Amino acid sequence: MTSPPAQTIDRGKSYTATLRTARGDFKITLDPNAAPVTVNNFVFLAQQRFYDCLTFHRRVEGFVLQGGDPSGDGTGGPAYKLPNEANPAPWKTGSVGMASSPAGINGSQFFVLLGDAPHLAGGAYNHFGVVSQGMEVAQQIQIGDQILGIDITVQ
Repeated sequence: MTSPPAQTIDRGKSYTATLRTARGDFKITLDPNAAPVTVNNFVFLAQQRFYDCLTFHRRVEGFVLQGGDPSGDGTGGPAYKLPNEANPAPWKTGSVGMASSPAGINGSQFFVLLGDAPHLAGGAYNHFGVVSQGMEVAQQIQIGDQILGIDITVQ
């Protein structure tokens, strides 16, 4: 696949992602209105089991936890980039975004803020959700911990 998946999410519905790890589960409430292409992509990859057994490859105490790289070192992703869907959502503890580089918005690497990061505002990061349950689990995750799976709930 060389481009993001076709849009299939319904922006009128609620989407929740439950990330399962050996340290416990945490839930992310996804925001399809703020970043519809990014949420659609994340939902698609999760439903295709893309994230299963990938690791968290980056952790900066008090700042960020990052995973979703099939290479496991921060350099990988699918064969496409996502469009910039930067939005005015505040970058507070528990915010979830897509990683970015000079090459563009990554297609699979996501991050969870472990502390407030207002300096991310105005950058090319797609804020697409917030941890709504289990932030204490996300705070415990370490580099090398696996994503056992991501389950998507639609309401």
